[in-house]
Amino acid sequence: MNHTVREYGAAGDGRTDDRAAIQAAIDAVCASGGGRVTLESGHTYYSSSLILKENVDMHVEKGARLLASADLSTYVHPNDGQRDAGVDRVGTPVTLKPSYAFLYAKDAAHVTISGEGVIDGNCCAFVKRVSPYYVTGDFYPRPTLIYAEHCDHLTVKDITLTNAPFWTLHPAGCDDVLISRIRILNPLDVANSDGIDPDHSKNVRILGCHIECADDAICLKSSSGNMEYGPTENVVIADCTLVSTSAALKIGTEGTGDFRNVTVHDCHISRSNRGISIQIRDGGNVEHVFFTNIFIDTRRFADCWWGTAEPITISSHDRDQETHSGTIRDIRFAHIRCDSENGVFFSGSPEKKIKDVVLEDVSVTLRTKSRWPKGQYDLRPGYGKGIEECKSAGFMVRDVDGIRFTDCQVTFADDGGGKFGEPCVLQDSLRVRGEIL
Repeated sequence: MNHTVREYGAAGDGRTDDRAAIQAAIDAVCASGGGRVTLESGHTYYSSSLILKENVDMHVEKGARLLASADLSTYVHPNDGQRDAGVDRVGTPVTLKPSYAFLYAKDAAHVTISGEGVIDGNCCAFVKRVSPYYVTGDFYPRPTLIYAEHCDHLTVKDITLTNAPFWTLHPAGCDDVLISRIRILNPLDVANSDGIDPDHSKNVRILGCHIECADDAICLKSSSGNMEYGPTENVVIADCTLVSTSAALKIGTEGTGDFRNVTVHDCHISRSNRGISIQIRDGGNVEHVFFTNIFIDTRRFADCWWGTAEPITISSHDRDQETHSGTIRDIRFAHIRCDSENGVFFSGSPEKKIKDVVLEDVSVTLRTKSRWPKGQYDLRPGYGKGIEECKSAGFMVRDVDGIRFTDCQVTFADDGGGKFGEPCVLQDSLRVRGEIL
């Protein structure tokens, strides 16, 4: 069955709340066994939050815009799947599920979001400027643009997602996720506006996407609020172009559960505060991760953003005195080109929680690109951790149990105002094999 939302009374004038009409179309198509709900081109559909249903393809045509309501009281509350009449909040994504979502689905197989139109999260309704370098809101977490929980065979393709007030696309506890050829275009100063956050999900493919956002562009999560769904595993990320005020590709920081079997290849990272980051602060472990054929361009942003322009960083440090970090092992980097304001940085703990790392054909060119300080490494968050002052090396490695360099190279385009140092610094590392060429 295929229906348009205007058949169900949607005004599409950008002012009238079209939620009832759009939801009625979704419900009718689902009840008939599945099909497509079309938001026709040439219209802006202003809507309160919507519940997506199984076997339904919500198709936003090219030239159509679905604009999120500014009224938080009409938003779906993911803890019970009902619209919440108040503004009480529950925890954070680290501890519980998101507080509010614009598009929400739970236990719904074969959900699809498609079309070449735009889904607009209306972020300006929920944030305000607090410094020249970022905006944030009065409460946390703000509404997630799309939150799909335990929705197997989830597909998001061709769509443009923009102006997310918090995380943009958050599949949690999903099996068989295909995210293909989407654009995420968020302002680069909206705090927490991550692009794609697969969380406790498996068999995930993120292919051919372009993402611009503040905070992390693609970030694998394993949050405590969704621990019933198992590890984040069997993930392929390929052919993506990424821009981020934080990390373009990240595993963590929400890492209560495990991550394994991740392949990232043929991606371009530009104008980012960090390139690739594996950042473990909770008890989850990371293993069997392979990065290959990636171009990384980083530059330093203000210190309110985590990171100091490291093109690649791996760290495992305790979140606090009671929360001990997990182990990171069997990580491979091959055929990586870095042009950055800082070098590659690996930082473990005296217990050697980073093990078996290989770098093959990884080149780093250090050059000044911004006015922000050089010669710093960022270990936030973590117990007693912050930004450390230290001359930037091409490769800074400490407390790693087993690392091999093959055909790696460091070039100093300038001296970073005296803040760039040696090609390679190895501190308290065991079983070092190979050399910097």
